[in-house]
Amino acid sequence: MADPKPNGPRQSNGKKPVAPAGEAADRRPGDGKSLVTTQRGVQKKGTDDEIKKWIKAVQGGKEAATRSRQELVSTDLLQTEGDILDAIAADTGMAKVVLSQVNFTPELIAQVPAEVVRKYNVIPVDYNDREIWLAISDPHNIQALDDLSHVLGRKVHGRVAREDDIERAIRAYYSKDEYRQLYDKLAESDDPGSLDQRYDELELGTEAAAEINQPPVVKYVDLIFKQAVHERASDIHIEPTRVGVTIRFRIDGVLHEVPSPPRKWQNAIISRLKVLSGMDLAEKRVPLDGRIRLNMPEKKLDLRVSSLPTIFGESIVMRLLDQSSVMMGLEDVGFLPSTVKTFKKLIREPNGVILMTGPTGSGKTTTLYAALGVLNTPENKLVTLEDPVEYQIPGINQVQINHEIGLDFAYGLRSLLRQSPDIILVGEIRDLETAENAIRAALTGHLVFSTLHTNDAPSSTIRLIDMGVKPYLVASSLQAAIAQRLVRRICGACKEPYAFDPEVVRDLGYEAELEEGNLELFHGAGCERCSQSGYRGRTAIHEIMVMDSDLRRRVIRSEPASRLKKAAVAKGMLTLRDDGWTKAKLGITTPEEVLRITAAD
Repeated sequence: MADPKPNGPRQSNGKKPVAPAGEAADRRPGDGKSLVTTQRGVQKKGTDDEIKKWIKAVQGGKEAATRSRQELVSTDLLQTEGDILDAIAADTGMAKVVLSQVNFTPELIAQVPAEVVRKYNVIPVDYNDREIWLAISDPHNIQALDDLSHVLGRKVHGRVAREDDIERAIRAYYSKDEYRQLYDKLAESDDPGSLDQRYDELELGTEAAAEINQPPVVKYVDLIFKQAVHERASDIHIEPTRVGVTIRFRIDGVLHEVPSPPRKWQNAIISRLKVLSGMDLAEKRVPLDGRIRLNMPEKKLDLRVSSLPTIFGESIVMRLLDQSSVMMGLEDVGFLPSTVKTFKKLIREPNGVILMTGPTGSGKTTTLYAALGVLNTPENKLVTLEDPVEYQIPGINQVQINHEIGLDFAYGLRSLLRQSPDIILVGEIRDLETAENAIRAALTGHLVFSTLHTNDAPSSTIRLIDMGVKPYLVASSLQAAIAQRLVRRICGACKEPYAFDPEVVRDLGYEAELEEGNLELFHGAGCERCSQSGYRGRTAIHEIMVMDSDLRRRVIRSEPASRLKKAAVAKGMLTLRDDGWTKAKLGITTPEEVLRITAAD
């Protein structure tokens, strides 16, 4: 990572040093052969001129570099970003560094102030008394290195690293310092300042948002938003307790506690959030709902805000809705090749009811939106009834439920049938009237998607019958029921085979495969990219019960869900646990995660 012969004593990071660029790449200018040889000795197809195309594009800005990089990868000239990094290192003579191999001690982090790190998008990787080595994504930016040398008062050496790795490291090792500085201000200050500023869109990451004279509480709330987005949180929980306030982020479905502010600012923070979300600041006795539009440099988000009065004060939960992440393709949702084929066939049916089942937060809406994305063509009219409309989709008529004026699911469904829709999405079937209207729409030639809260796919038929729907109506209208859960994905950066606990496999019910003796499973060892959790992102597991004549007869006889499930499995249905186990064997998730999410069949 450092120069081969650094001057003076150097900080030891406890990791094996990364070879300089000359050892990691084999450059042969002008011979028309591969510019890059990876550390595994695999030569790529790109010639000097072709690969230099991307290197030169770096100087043209991030957008140009991204376009050129995509061209290189799509034409198989370079296959990974690591190859591109090797190419840059070889072209510039600057050694590369893999940040996951750097030991970021507090002493190392303290060498460069947070504001300098963020301004230049660099991070220290090594140092001694007179020199410092910084990871940088653009080695052509010599001016930045000169400026940094002047600012830091040392000789600065650059090391090439991936831009997103640098940004992740900055978030991981400098955000806590930013929190601490704000805590100190909160603890010292007795005046929260003005909290009543209301925005149509809250701007974060701009100079206006970073004014130094902003009240500490305002800056702290802004920092909560920024940190939640950077950590990929789906929810922010702010909960009052007897001794203070607890703040937690839900990341990949699991809550993680973050440092909490001083107790004396609990009310000021809650008030700030209520003002931003348009809630009545004076009303603290009843639950309230609001919305915040968050405008960050990299994306725009909507936050659904809910307050709940507790014995220690108001609890606030905010759900982050990212418009750019909802419209996935069906292949991106998590279907196995066999199940995605079944699902695609189902959504092409001309009529009938297709139900998605699962608890809140299991990704039902995302999967249904993916289905609507396939069906959203000029030949089809799509209408949705949602409570609330979380994401706006071009080409679809979306109706917001409003209980205050009597516009509920049942009333809305009756009305939209006069709009001559081809495909209908009902956000949720909650009562008999909505269920009957949905079935009536299906029996009159419409394809109806909706959701139910049940534990598995077969239970959806029993749930409808328990609501009061006649069994023969359920049997004649239901095309399929799909149960869904979300499991955490193994982090791709630290994925490795491991010595799994055989008891977990037995608890899952697959001891027969254990006895075969050739079972290989994977986990994440933990790295900087996944914050040492071993997981990054989530994927869905599914249970698809397709109705046939046998299952319809069983529904008419009101057979219990257990018998329906047994009959469906006999016909080839994968249960949620089966689907999860398959994904564990494929190295997508872990057996522990499947056991955590699924119930015994």
